[in-house]
Amino acid sequence: MPRISIEDLKKIKEEQKGKMVLRGGSHRAKVTVHMGTCGIAAGAREVMNVFRELIAEKGIQDVILTNSGCAGLCAKEPMITVEVVDLAPVKYVQVDKEKARKIFEEHVLGGRVLEDYALAIGSETMAV
Repeated sequence: MPRISIEDLKKIKEEQKGKMVLRGGSHRAKVTVHMGTCGIAAGAREVMNVFRELIAEKGIQDVILTNSGCAGLCAKEPMITVEVVDLAPVKYVQVDKEKARKIFEEHVLGGRVLEDYALAIGSETMAV
């Protein structure tokens, strides 16, 4: 069995960099795909893959792609939350592959909220 060289490892690292879920560093946007059981059943995994592919395809390094559990609105799944620096977070509902591509281009890259797809704009707060 051939040994893997440092150069081979560096090449693998660069190839995988754009495919993996980014978790840290400075960023201008964050996309959270809600992946509770109901979200996954409704197609959240496919939505996650669309965002992962677009980020890798365009070589984008300043967008964090992550996931969360159930968002509590099973009938509205798949759901995502988009947070762009200096803008209110937006929760999008019933996201399919086509909507995911449009949200990525318009909101994540362009900063324009797609109100027709949005459930809520802004954060929920609770007084204690």
